[in-house]
Amino acid sequence: MTSLNKRVVLITGASSGMGKACAKAFAGAGARLLLGARRIERLEILAQEIRKEYSVDVYPLRMDVTNYEELEKTISGLAPEWKEVEVLVNNAGLSLRLDKFFDANVKDWDTMIDTNVKGLLYMTRIILPGMLKREKGHIINIGSVAALELFPGGNVYSATKAAVQVLSKALRMDVLGKSIRVTNIDPGITKTEFSMVRWSGDKELADKTYEGIDYLSPEDVAEIVLFCATRPPHVNIGELVVTPVDQISFMLTHRKK
Repeated sequence: MTSLNKRVVLITGASSGMGKACAKAFAGAGARLLLGARRIERLEILAQEIRKEYSVDVYPLRMDVTNYEELEKTISGLAPEWKEVEVLVNNAGLSLRLDKFFDANVKDWDTMIDTNVKGLLYMTRIILPGMLKREKGHIINIGSVAALELFPGGNVYSATKAAVQVLSKALRMDVLGKSIRVTNIDPGITKTEFSMVRWSGDKELADKTYEGIDYLSPEDVAEIVLFCATRPPHVNIGELVVTPVDQISFMLTHRKK
């Protein structure tokens, strides 16, 4: 196994959901954590909880992955002991509404593309050169089963997650021979704040997403992310799809009555 004890792990979108669960999973493995998100207040609370429970170093960073200049400034301003990122978890992502092309708000498209695609590109572009220099590192991209098939109203969201899948494969090709690992993980229905964001805080609509399904928890996904990161150095898990037993595909889901 690859030990992550005292190694630096950077997680984007760490203030809630899968990002938060990943932070705790990696803390349990003894990693030193760089936690990025826009909601710095949440990150600071999480950092305190993790320090108390796991006795590891945690550095919360206010971070907007859609702003390249800000990201570059934030990472370049880190102290030397925080700059050698061993694992980058590109987790920040979102979906907005389920509108058809002719009804959609173009700003929603921009937000999804900027966050899900460009944010991943920006973060990777900033962190990867250091990994290449050390010939060591692992980039884990959190995609979605929405990348694997279309569903009504999922047009741009599915496109962004398909882009994550393609970019993960392209990155793996670009770093071949450099001892850098690249993993794409496509989770199915996972209960987080994701649906609340999609439906602009409408709890009734958000809850319908999970009705009658034994859905995944953020911890389920975090355990898999940690598993991928701790394989022996010569092992690369390129792609992994994980769904609840009640879900075969995005469109085919069993809901208990």
